[in-house]
Amino acid sequence: MQSSRRLEREAGRNLEVRWLLGRLVPDDKVIADFRKDNGPAIRRVCARFVDLCRQMGLLATASIAIDGSKFKAVNNRDRNFTRGKIDRRREQLEQSVARYLSQLDTADRQEPSDVLVLKTTRLKEKLDKLKEEMGKLAAYEKQMLASPDGQISLTDPDSRSMATSGRGSGVVGYNVQVAVDTVNHLIVTHEVTNIGSDRSQLANVAREAKAVLQVDKLEAVADRGYFSGEEILACEQAGVCVTLPKPMTSGAKSEGRFGKQDFVYMPEEDVYRCPAGEKLKFYYANEEHGQKMRRYWTNACKTCAIKDQCTTGKERRITRWEHEHVLETVQQRLDQDPQAMRRRRETVEHPFGTVKMRMGATHFLMKTLPKVASEMALSVLVYNLTRAMNIVGTRALLAAIRA
Repeated sequence: MQSSRRLEREAGRNLEVRWLLGRLVPDDKVIADFRKDNGPAIRRVCARFVDLCRQMGLLATASIAIDGSKFKAVNNRDRNFTRGKIDRRREQLEQSVARYLSQLDTADRQEPSDVLVLKTTRLKEKLDKLKEEMGKLAAYEKQMLASPDGQISLTDPDSRSMATSGRGSGVVGYNVQVAVDTVNHLIVTHEVTNIGSDRSQLANVAREAKAVLQVDKLEAVADRGYFSGEEILACEQAGVCVTLPKPMTSGAKSEGRFGKQDFVYMPEEDVYRCPAGEKLKFYYANEEHGQKMRRYWTNACKTCAIKDQCTTGKERRITRWEHEHVLETVQQRLDQDPQAMRRRRETVEHPFGTVKMRMGATHFLMKTLPKVASEMALSVLVYNLTRAMNIVGTRALLAAIRA
């Protein structure tokens, strides 16, 4: 229950809440201000309870699942503007202006009457309103172009338009990242961001979870949305063994030709073996998007019998990142544990479903990123509290808290 007004009502009628509050009945403003003014303390309490769970032995396994989910903010879609939205809205306004002007031209050719005067006046009022909206849209466009990420939100300035899993669907809100224990399904750590993609979140969440669990090595499993060479390398360097699938983005594979995965790397000779049995040797290295890339090819492609299944160019070239062996190790872990993705889904999607069910259709009620982070910390604290009560019981949990 997040609404301060509902909490005020429960404080006056719910016997359990009245006993817990010592018959105090704070009004909704006091409750809302407490939540707004004590954000850092709320987040510390949430982190402290996770530490208590670790001390109780509920987080004994150094294994987590990482995932992100989009939560709606207090910001309607119509009050969020991107370049595409502004262009579409301007086109709609221009079509409306053209339609009303056409109706005015038609009215000018008709015989004067009282009804015609009323219609003409109404059309002019609509045109004035459209002109005012065009002026507002120009002001919004100026703000949008000045924004670093190319969008603005009017109600909650920190919220952002984000794509969701449904085709053509989206939400104006926040991207909540969580790391969940794979045994007891407790939320180890969480973070609220307004970045719509998960691709740059893996290493940060994994390092935070490792620090909370206070372990030397940590196993983490995530979905393909987190796949990034730099993030996986950062995890390996931090002592986190990540398991996640690689997205199939090969253009050649989608067109029915051989993909990079059909070429076998031979580390002893530093060559690739192609499906025809030829060896692609290393020729040169260069830097691409800040990464050192090595280039391999062979001149045997010209006379190859299956060249049409491999490339449309002069020869097939293979690119290898200098830390490609780290990505190959991740793929080997996934091949050895084919149930890892199912385990991830069963672990991390349950907490999201529970938290969203308790929040209801509105999700977040507060505005701006720091306050939303405090609201999410409250929801995570409630989830972990009820989960711990279900695992060890109320008496044992109270004893551990008092200790």
